Amino acid sequence: MNRIGFILKVRQEMIAEYKRHHQQVWAEMLDALRESGWHNYSLFLREDGLLFGYFETPGTLEAAQAAMAQTDVNARWQAMMAPFFELPPGAHPDQGLIVLEEVFHLD
Repeated sequence: MNRIGFILKVRQEMIAEYKRHHQQVWAEMLDALRESGWHNYSLFLREDGLLFGYFETPGTLEAAQAAMAQTDVNARWQAMMAPFFELPPGAHPDQGLIVLEEVFHLD
């Protein structure tokens, strides 16, 4: 299982709404994530909007992203979430991940 860590930046003025959306993630989106190999997925948000994400996948990050990209629900979710993030114009959040290098792991 590969462990993936990443960061994104949520616009500070949109943090409360971002949290509300993640308290009610669509069941269809949750199913798509699981079916696409995203496991043990967590998001952590700092009060200034820095978002740290972590998930485990049997394949690569690219394979997990590609599998999600093939789902209709992901396109809808990414379009809805895009305004929440500080991203280049036209970019979707799943394209703006800043992947972190794992430097230590304790089993």
